[in-house]
Amino acid sequence: MRRGREDPGWLRGEQPPRWARLAPVVALVVLVLAQRLTPGDVELGFFLAGLPPVAAFAYGPAGTAVFSGIVLGLLGAPSLVAAHPQGTDLATVAAVGLLSVVISWVRRRRDAQLVSVRTVAEAAQLAVLPPVPERVGGVRCSGLYRAAQRGTLVGGDLYDVRAGPYGVRALIGDVQGHGLAAVGTVAALLGAFREAVLDDKELAAVAARLDRRLLADAAADSSAEAPELFATAVLMEFPPGLDLVRVVSCGHPPALRLRGVEVAEVEVEPGPPLGLGLAGPAPPAVSELPVRTGDRLLLHTDGVTEARDRAGRFYPLAARVPVLARDPDGLVEAVWRDLSAFTDGGPSDDVALLLLSLDGPA
Repeated sequence: MRRGREDPGWLRGEQPPRWARLAPVVALVVLVLAQRLTPGDVELGFFLAGLPPVAAFAYGPAGTAVFSGIVLGLLGAPSLVAAHPQGTDLATVAAVGLLSVVISWVRRRRDAQLVSVRTVAEAAQLAVLPPVPERVGGVRCSGLYRAAQRGTLVGGDLYDVRAGPYGVRALIGDVQGHGLAAVGTVAALLGAFREAVLDDKELAAVAARLDRRLLADAAADSSAEAPELFATAVLMEFPPGLDLVRVVSCGHPPALRLRGVEVAEVEVEPGPPLGLGLAGPAPPAVSELPVRTGDRLLLHTDGVTEARDRAGRFYPLAARVPVLARDPDGLVEAVWRDLSAFTDGGPSDDVALLLLSLDGPA
C-alpha cells in the first residue's frame, strides 16, 4: 500500500528504533564511568536524574519504572556514584521517576490511538483508492500515489483501471484542491467511473457521466462561498480485438507513449475540465491512437510536471523517462525517486502516476 509520506515507524505508534532504546542505557553507563574517573569533589551523579524522562520516550511504564529504580539505587550508593544526596534530593528524583512512568503510560496510550487511527485511514484509502491490479485484461498496470498533505494517505489525485463489456478502461484525474477536502470528490468520481465502465458503451458517455457527477455535487453545495468544483482527467479505452486506444482529455496534462527508446506525447483534442458542463449538447471529443504490443502509456498529474527544483525549473518528465525506463524497480518507482531528488524531498502537490503496458491478451 502506498503511503502519503514515508513517515518513521515510531511516529505511527510502532516500537521506537533501537538507538532510542539504547540511548538512556548508554548515557547511564557513561555518566557512572565519568563520575568514577573525575575527582571526588566533582559530582556528576545528579545528571542521572534527567535520564528517567528520556527513558519514558523509549520504554513502557514497567521499563521506565525499572530504569528509575536503577537511578535511585545508584544515587543512594555513594560508593558507586560519588554523589552525596540528601533525603529531599532522593525524594525529588523519585518524584521525577514517578512522573516519567506516568509520561510513558500516556505515550503508550497515545501510540495505541495513533495505530487505531492509522489503521482506519489505511482502510479508507483501500476503499477509496485501492492499488491497481498488476494486470487488467491485456493491459499490465502499475500505479503510484503520493499525497501532498503530510499525515494523509488520500488527496486530490485519483486513478483506476477496470475491465468491462466494452474493453479495459483507465482513468487518471486531479480534482480542485488537495488533501482531506478533496477526498469526497475523489470518491464520487471513482464511483461514477466504475459504474460507467459497466453501463456506458461510448467513452464520451463515461466522461459525460463524470461531468454530471461533479455538477450534481456542486449544485448540492448550497454555500454561497463554495468555490467552483472541477477536475481535470484523461480517460483511455482499450477496445477488445483492436490495435488502438481511445482517449478523452478533459483539461489534463497529456500522457506519454513509450515505444522502445522513443518517447512522445499522446496528441489528442483537448476538452474542458470535468464539472464545467461537458455533458452539454456537444459530446467530448474522442481521439484514437494506434498502438501495438510492447507500447507503454505513462499517465500522470500536474504534480509531476509542475514540480520545481530550487532554481525554479520544472521537472522534465519526457526527457528523463528514456533513462528511468531501464530501472529494474520499474518506471513508476524510478520516476518518483527521481522526482523526489529533483525537488529535494518531494513536490508540494499531490502526485499520481499510472503506467499501462500493452502485452496482448491475458
